[in-house]
Amino acid sequence: MKNLAITGLVAAGLALSAPAKAQDGGSYILATASTGGTYYPVGVAIATLTKVRLEPSTGIGMSAVSSAGSGENVRLLREGEAQFGILQGLFGYYARSGTGPIEEDGPQEHLRSVSLLWPNVEHWVIDDEHVETGTFSDFLTIVGEPAALGRQNSGTIGSNAAILDGFGVNLYEDFQLVEGGYGPSAEALQNGQVEGISTPAGDPVGAISQLMAAAGDSVSILDFTDEELEKNVSTVTDIAGMKQGKLNQPLRVALTGVTVGAGIYETMTVLGREKVLTRLDYARENYCAAGGAE
Repeated sequence: MKNLAITGLVAAGLALSAPAKAQDGGSYILATASTGGTYYPVGVAIATLTKVRLEPSTGIGMSAVSSAGSGENVRLLREGEAQFGILQGLFGYYARSGTGPIEEDGPQEHLRSVSLLWPNVEHWVIDDEHVETGTFSDFLTIVGEPAALGRQNSGTIGSNAAILDGFGVNLYEDFQLVEGGYGPSAEALQNGQVEGISTPAGDPVGAISQLMAAAGDSVSILDFTDEELEKNVSTVTDIAGMKQGKLNQPLRVALTGVTVGAGIYETMTVLGREKVLTRLDYARENYCAAGGAE
């Protein structure tokens, strides 16, 4: 039994640089990511809604700009080049605590979280010639080969590095890295320039949809086994200094509505990807909105 490339644990959120105050009016910059992923179109939608709903009555406007992703967005917020940014949850933690890729810059105390936007879906995709089990373990067989795992200073490369590290693989040393956004990465896989890619983002990802439409008979999106999913979650909780049980319990309630039951990873397998995403979205919209833990 397998889980189709979903963790639902590394979320994307909207962050605010503390000096920006809505009551001041004016136009604000929202930093997103590459145009082939989810951040950019969602950012454009947020900016458009701001202009349509808020600008006429309050003078508050917003423009969305593409960027390298979460890591660069932290810098843009810090240096005042953007007032809002979409960040991967893991990078939000790195930024606030001054750890991981943000360690040299120290804790980013000017950042404020505005909203959780969506749970990320991990899309690990490889050329079919490397597929044996159809699970994440197949990606580990292309160590040493060319792979597109994110642009420098992006949330993509940061989270991919964290996940691979949990499986004993050093992203920066064990692959021939080909840097690029989601669109160029998908094209590189289709054209045979790389053997695998990873694009963590909200589902669906435009670049992945286009890739599967054009080359779905020669590439495969990998699943996660229960064991691989548990190790993935363990990696994230270890980074955050959190006991795994503190995450598993609210996750179980969000997915099943009860506090006890079968193993949470087996439960996610039985429910399947679509139900897991739907129930996580429901929990976010209802429990978090009511003041519960996010």
